[in-house]
Parts: sequence; structure tokens; C-alpha cells
Amino acid sequence: MPNYRRIKVPGGTYFFTVAIAERSKSLLVDRIGDLRDAFRAAHTARPFTVDAIVILPDHLHCLWTLPEGDADYPVRWAHIKAAFSRRIPKEEWRRPSKIVKRERGLWQRRYWEHLVRDYDDFRNHLDYIHFNPVKHGLVSSAGGFAILVVSPVRS
Repeated sequence: MPNYRRIKVPGGTYFFTVAIAERSKSLLVDRIGDLRDAFRAAHTARPFTVDAIVILPDHLHCLWTLPEGDADYPVRWAHIKAAFSRRIPKEEWRRPSKIVKRERGLWQRRYWEHLVRDYDDFRNHLDYIHFNPVKHGLVSSAGGFAILVVSPVRS
């Protein structure tokens, strides 16, 4: 079994890409209210700042800043994924490995995370979030589709 190592810096700012398992579906935008509720519940349980986010039909990208002294973003993602999954009817196909582990088949198991190093890195990832819907052909130009709240990156 692979040993996935994640960089955890208390109070750090991170870029994430999280995807649903069936990339041909539009679950995240079809059930955007449920996704918002899942984020709210995770934030209530373990606060964090969403610096920027874009939600596309089958994946999302976001920048988060964690509270000082806290580096536990995996538990927050587990909370979001679980809370969202509980709101969705159990209609998806599941691989036997997911059945054995009592997992839903909605999300890809892993996600991409990147520790933001400095302000330039933050700006680059913010630009990526801003232009991702253009890249995927969902809009013709960037702007007006993502909620962007920019906060400074702590060093």
C-alpha cells in the first residue's frame, strides 16, 4: 500500500483539487446547495478560511488558509466529502474495494494538495482558479463565476 505523504504546516495556505469519481457527471453543480451545506458544516466543526474557490461540474479547486496552530486539512476534507455524500441518494456504482471499506462511490479517494509558499505562488493558484472554467470550455472569459475572497498569505 502506498504511503502518501502530505505536507502539513500549521496556519498554512493550501491549494486543493478535489474530484468526483464519475468525471462525466455534473454532480457538484447539480447539487451545489448540498455542497455549500457540507462546507458550512465542516467550517462550523473546524474553522478555516476559503480564500478562493471554483466549483465545476465534476471537480473543484480552492485555496484555504488554516487557523494558526492547525494543520489538519485532511479531517476537514473528510468532513466535507462525508457530509455531501450523506445528502446524495445512494445510486452510484461502487467498486468492490469501496464496498469492503463501506465507502460511497461519489468522490475520488485522493485529492491534490499544494502548500502555498509565498504571495507569488498564491497569485498563480488564484489565477488558475479564476481561469479554470475557461480552460474547460464552460465560459468564454474569466470573471463573474467564482467567489473570490483574497486574504494575505502568512509566511
